[in-house]
Amino acid sequence: MSTQIAIRLPDDMVAFLDRRVAEGRATSRAAIVSAAIEREIRRHAAEQDAQILRARGASDELDDLVAWSARAVTLED
Repeated sequence: MSTQIAIRLPDDMVAFLDRRVAEGRATSRAAIVSAAIEREIRRHAAEQDAQILRARGASDELDDLVAWSARAVTLED
């Protein structure tokens, strides 16, 4: 499902969108705006992950298993 919205952008931004579409680097203005919003969503999620990592630290329940594996398991070439 999608919802159509109206936004106001500065002329230089609209010109950029139009150039990208004219160059064939995007299918539409909406495609560029959607891609930019998707990048912002991913950036926001990464920011939240970084905050959680800072608060809780980098260790997790697999650290002991990894340490044991590094000591106990040998690999043959």
